Amino acid sequence: MFAPEALASHYGGDAAGLICGYVLRAGAAPQAIDAAGAARWLAAEAPEGDDGPPPFLWLHFNLSHAQAVRWVQRHADLPAAFFEALGDGSHSTRIERDDDTLIAVLNDVHFDFAFEPMDFATLWIGVTPRLVITARTQPLRSIDALRTAVREGECPRSSVALLEQLMRTQADGLVGIVRGVTQRLDRIEDELLAGRLDHKRARLGQLRRLLVRLQRLLAPEPAALFRLLQRPPGWMAEADAQELRDASEEFSVVLRDMQGLQERIKLLQEEVAANVQEANSRSLFVLTVVTVLALPINILTGLFGMNVGGVPLADAPHGFWVIVAVLAAFTAVAAWLALRRGSGD
Repeated sequence: MFAPEALASHYGGDAAGLICGYVLRAGAAPQAIDAAGAARWLAAEAPEGDDGPPPFLWLHFNLSHAQAVRWVQRHADLPAAFFEALGDGSHSTRIERDDDTLIAVLNDVHFDFAFEPMDFATLWIGVTPRLVITARTQPLRSIDALRTAVREGECPRSSVALLEQLMRTQADGLVGIVRGVTQRLDRIEDELLAGRLDHKRARLGQLRRLLVRLQRLLAPEPAALFRLLQRPPGWMAEADAQELRDASEEFSVVLRDMQGLQERIKLLQEEVAANVQEANSRSLFVLTVVTVLALPINILTGLFGMNVGGVPLADAPHGFWVIVAVLAAFTAVAAWLALRRGSGD
């Protein structure tokens, strides 16, 4: 269950735009910290000679706040590539290395995700041995789930482990989305087999656009991740690098499931199109039969309706019934020929 206060955090944060901050250390309880305390913590030198893994700081910012980027520039000592990533128009998921800093761009669904293709936003991450900066403009599910876990006492052992945990949380969210899409496809398929078309073509198109956008935004760039894992920073432990590999493999599995769903949607769309075409063919056949049946009536009524002399049976007492019998005979023959050809097709 996600934290309810995250719903109101789109413009949340303190005077520096900080939504939440924690001092984290493996084996110890997370300690909440505000922007002023974080500035003092970053200005102090790292403790030396302390047993166990060193502590690190996680700060989560709301980029909708005007002071957020300024605070990070003033206190976080992140490279220029991080701020360039904030400003460029590329939102593809990637993890890159800039000297001793990891810069990640992740995409996730909004907190109030409703299976709409536009319910996505970007999360920017900067990782150093002592600091993890996450920044977003919209409330996101994965970051809020991680924030809830940390608030409840879960503490990653390192800054890279926090990044890896965020990626796994995002992968778990994607699994939930895939399950939701699969359930919707199951219902559409059942209705399709029952012969109820309704508006399934539009629903299938929306789900397909959703999966295409998910795959385009969430698939990690393999070249950047490969370069990082081949040449990780010196401070990154081998166990952390291996967990990043495992997290990327989880993403790959989810993306393969999405590709399978796209193929299934494509087949369902083709089936719906075939059913629509068949229904249109039946309607066209019925219209053709009606037109053929009305043809003798139109021809004879047109001939006998001309105001000229010599109209047959004009003076016969039973002329009307003779014409009706002739029309009925012609119509029956035309109906027999049309239905015979239709049944033969």
